[in-house]
Amino acid sequence: MAGLGNITFYADDPVRLSHFWADVFGYPHTEFDGELKDMLLANGLTEVDLAHRGLAEDPDGIGPRLFFHHAGERKTGRNRIHLDIAATPGRRPAPDELDAEKDRLVALGASVVRLVEQDWGPWGERYYQLQDPEGNEFCLQ
Repeated sequence: MAGLGNITFYADDPVRLSHFWADVFGYPHTEFDGELKDMLLANGLTEVDLAHRGLAEDPDGIGPRLFFHHAGERKTGRNRIHLDIAATPGRRPAPDELDAEKDRLVALGASVVRLVEQDWGPWGERYYQLQDPEGNEFCLQ
């Protein structure tokens, strides 16, 4: 059975975008320096390659691993896939918790597209549609 490897983003500024997403998930910023840089260079990457890549990785290996690669052109149109971020993992957030997490993400560089409030039969749904600093859509629920 297959498992999820990376979630990969094409980015105008891969390092900056990797830092944004690392901050979203509370991961440390990954810098391609020291022993890591030496290992990557020894395996065929160049300094230019490293300047055009970014990584956001859970040090405990539990959360998603996000890889960022330099895009050849600017993003146009909507994503064909997006991430749903849980404001309070494992449970539904109270409205003030959702708003507080939205405010934290905006302070990191996200922008709010809209607040969605709708009913799915007996289940109410309230979430924010956001964009990261490069315009990639994601939802905070």
